[in-house]
Amino acid sequence: MQWRKSSFSGGADDQHCVELGRLTPEVGIGVRDSKDPDGGHLALTVGEFAALLTRIKRTTSP
Repeated sequence: MQWRKSSFSGGADDQHCVELGRLTPEVGIGVRDSKDPDGGHLALTVGEFAALLTRIKRTTSP
């Protein structure tokens, strides 16, 4: 699987870096800590991933 690092990673505050990977169509999206690539990943359906993004945007907006 090919992992893609978040565009927000690598800045001044590089403590919270994630990578995303496309899993099988049945599973959806994999999310892992880019600083610990061998530590496993969270598997989310496309719907769960969309809900996660919505919640993140809601809680980080001014």
